[in-house]
This record gives sequence, C-alpha cells and structure tokens, in this order.
Amino acid sequence: MKSEGPKKIDTLVDAWYVVTMNETRDIIHRGSLAIDGDKIIDVGKTADLECRYDPKRRIGGDRFVATPGLINTHIHITGEPITRGYVPDDTPFVENVFVWLCTLYSVQRPEEEIVSAKLAAVEMLRSGTTCFLEAGTILHLDDVFDELSQVGIRGRVGKWIWDLPPEPSVYRQSTDTAIGNLQRQLEKYNDKKALLSAWSIVVGHTTCSDPLWKAAKTFSDEYNVGMSFHMSPAEMDPEGFAAEFGQRPIVHLADIGVLDSKCALTHCVRLNDEEIDILAETGSSVAHCPTTALKVSYGITQVGKFPEMVQKGVNVSLGTDGNNASNYSDLMRAAYLVAGLFKDARQDPQMFPAEKAFEMATIDGSRTMLMEDQIGTLEPGKKADIVLHDTDRPEWRPLLNVMNQLVWSADGRGVHSVMVDGKLVVENGICTTVDEGKLWADAQQMGEAITARSGLPDKAKYPTI
Repeated sequence: MKSEGPKKIDTLVDAWYVVTMNETRDIIHRGSLAIDGDKIIDVGKTADLECRYDPKRRIGGDRFVATPGLINTHIHITGEPITRGYVPDDTPFVENVFVWLCTLYSVQRPEEEIVSAKLAAVEMLRSGTTCFLEAGTILHLDDVFDELSQVGIRGRVGKWIWDLPPEPSVYRQSTDTAIGNLQRQLEKYNDKKALLSAWSIVVGHTTCSDPLWKAAKTFSDEYNVGMSFHMSPAEMDPEGFAAEFGQRPIVHLADIGVLDSKCALTHCVRLNDEEIDILAETGSSVAHCPTTALKVSYGITQVGKFPEMVQKGVNVSLGTDGNNASNYSDLMRAAYLVAGLFKDARQDPQMFPAEKAFEMATIDGSRTMLMEDQIGTLEPGKKADIVLHDTDRPEWRPLLNVMNQLVWSADGRGVHSVMVDGKLVVENGICTTVDEGKLWADAQQMGEAITARSGLPDKAKYPTI
C-alpha cells in the first residue's frame, strides 16, 4: 500500500521550548505545534512533527519559547487607554473614580473610543495577551465593536451599565433603560463562535439596584454567557451594602441569587472569610488586578486574602484594569507582581510560585472566561492562540528555568509573534492588522483633546518648559 505521506496543514510553529500548560504541565524541549485552520491539531517534538506534516508556512525557530496566549480578565479598553497617565497618582479611590475617571469617560466621542479600544488591543497583543474581558466602560458599543472586530483579538465586551448614580448625566439610566441596554447588546452580539461577543456586564460596586442585578443574572442564564462586575476594592462597597441591606456585598448577592460559576468579580480586596466561603461554594471567579491595587492603594498586602481564596478553591485570574490605575496592559508584569507581593506580605516564599502566577494568566483565565475547552493551553483541539517569546534578549539569557524566566525576568516587550485563531496578528513585534503609526498619532491628538475638553487640570508636578 502506498504511503499517504505527510499531512498538509497550514502552519508548523517551532520553538526551543513549548510551554503547554496541559494537565501534566509538560514543557517540550525542541517542540512544535501543528496548526490547521483555527485549531492546534498536534503538539510534540519538532523531529516528529516535521515528519508527519507538510505545512504551507513554518514560523518560530530554536530561539523562541512558545506559550498559550495570555488571558486578561479585567481591562477597560475605552475611557482610559486614550487618557493614560493623566490622572494624578496620589488621588484616593473615591476621588480617582468619581472626580477623574467618570469625568474623562463622559466627554469621549465615538471615534475616540474606537482609537482607545484599538490602542488597548494592540498593547495587549504585542505583549502576549490574546483574549480579554472588558470592564464595561464602552459608551459607544456599536462603533467600537465593528472596528475592534478587525484587529483580531479575542474578547468579551459590554456597555457601561448602571442605574443608581445620577451623575455624570451622560451615563444616567433608569432601571428599565439599563436592563434594556443589557438585553439589546446580548441579542445583537451573542455569537460565541466569533472572536468578539457580549457578556452580561454591569458596573457593580453600589451602582446597581436589586432588579438590575437580578436581570443581569437572568440574562447570563438565558443567553448562556458570563456575568462580570466590580466589587469591594475599597471599604465603600461593604459600607454601602451594610447601610442599605444590613449585609456585606457577597452575602447579599448570594441571597438574591446572583452568584454562580458564570460570575467573574473584579478586585474583591475587602472580603471577609464568610464571603470567600460563598465564592468558593458558588464557583464564582475573581479577577485580581495587583497593578491597580498598588497604584490606588487598596491595601491588598495588608487586608487582601487572595492566598486564602486560592486555598479554598476560588478560581483567581489576572487583570490589568485601566490605564489610569495600572497604566499598562502587559499581563506578564501583573503575573510578576502576583508572584511577589504575597511572598513578602506573608513572609512566605512558597506563596504564589512562578508556576501558579503563570497559571493565573492562562488556564485560570480561561476558566474565568468560560472558555476552558478552547483556550489557555497548547493542546490538540484547542484554538491556535499562541505567543512566541524571543530569547535573544538580555533578560532571557541564560535560559535555565523556563517558568522562572517567564514570570521573574521577562515581560511583554520580548514577545516576537502572536497568533490568534490561527492567524498571525503580531510579527516581529509589530501588529499586522493595524496601521500603528496612525494609531499612535491619533491617540496623541485625541488624548490631548479629551483632557482639554474635560476641564480637569493638568496636575503634573514638574513644570514643562
């Protein structure tokens, strides 16, 4: 019988090391990944795969480390990327959010939010993030969605939904309007096979009435999507819920039937043991944003109980939040922080080892996104979301322990190539789907226009001559 010969495929990705993040956490030395269409069809030794497959193209090589695409489970893609760094870094939480951020968000135009979202997407892709969960700060969702779809990043998005605070007036929504907005976006953008689709996202904190909370949960079930919201970064939320309901936030949300395995709560710094137990029992996930916590002084190392969450079985993933809170969207830097903060805070070097920090940025993120069967690992049948890290850089040599190097030494600037859904969207450090030069210029011009239009003062402490 005549041999059929090597199987024709689209791409063979070669690497010095392939970090699979599979169940046994295999790292393959001199490994390759066979890609056909949008899927990984085989992973193994390069010597074996190059005999089995005939690729249309071959990328990577023996200087690269291949990892799954990183998963950012909380980021504001509009509002803040386009005003990055304008908010002073010495403002307390309430002033930061309600004086500065809400004002800057409120004056943005559709074309500015489009550029903001593209800027966030390009920064994420170029630093190795292939999937994100939007924080719900989009005012002009339709305009942003259409343009962002062309960039090639995977994500779950949603409009800014709340119904309680009366200001700023541009955000004002009655409960019926808020529920209607939520349902409309879920009906319009509910294609889970597409790179971008909608989730049931509300602002959270103390901004939602019980009818809105319940409606968001109902929609999460009805459309079979996740539900996401902010909660308890500071004492404002526990105090607000206690005053209104006589209960802490997580207790109240559990009592009204909101929490389950489709819920992703962001921050969760000010939680007590009872609330952590509830999160574990309900299977809810937590998006931990260590970069924001440091800059806005939440006190995570003093009062945060993230080690206890993990020990009790709560799925904790990573987010970078907004560009006036952490100021960057490089999830590798967030992994570095989570690996170090609690080692020092608890004086225990076994807290969040490098391997766990990288799990939080990959497989734990896939669980938060309800996409564990699609992304987060490099295995046959998974989506071809792949990052190639260039080791011909000083922070990568000598390469003696891959996981230590990824978390403690490297950052997103060493990312060379990125594939999403089998398509190469970053090559040699440049995003292939966007005119980057135009994006930089547009972001500068629009950022200056927004800050001027906001009426907020320039609080830079050093004079510009």
